[in-house]
Amino acid sequence: MEEGQRPSDCGIRYCFAKVCQAIQLRDQQDFHRHGRGPRIHDLRHTFAVRTIMDWYRRGLDPDREMSKLSTYLGHSDPDHTYWYIEAVPELLQLAAERAERSLRAGGPA
Repeated sequence: MEEGQRPSDCGIRYCFAKVCQAIQLRDQQDFHRHGRGPRIHDLRHTFAVRTIMDWYRRGLDPDREMSKLSTYLGHSDPDHTYWYIEAVPELLQLAAERAERSLRAGGPA
């Protein structure tokens, strides 16, 4: 790692890959290669999706909550975070069910 410096993106990905190899989520590789397996970005995606799903399941309003998640993820605009809803079928289903309930009740989605 760097000496007293913020870790680099490459260094973080390398350390993550080495940990994944150590706990056998990735096969060991020759010549300092990372191999195939979970990526650190996969953790970010999983966190975002599970957070939004939790909002729906708890009956929270995702529109009100999205700015918190956007800030945490470092997105400049909550619109950049909404794509997670479309990217995961289970999450899209939760959003559709919420919208249908709201329409039946005569309220805003």
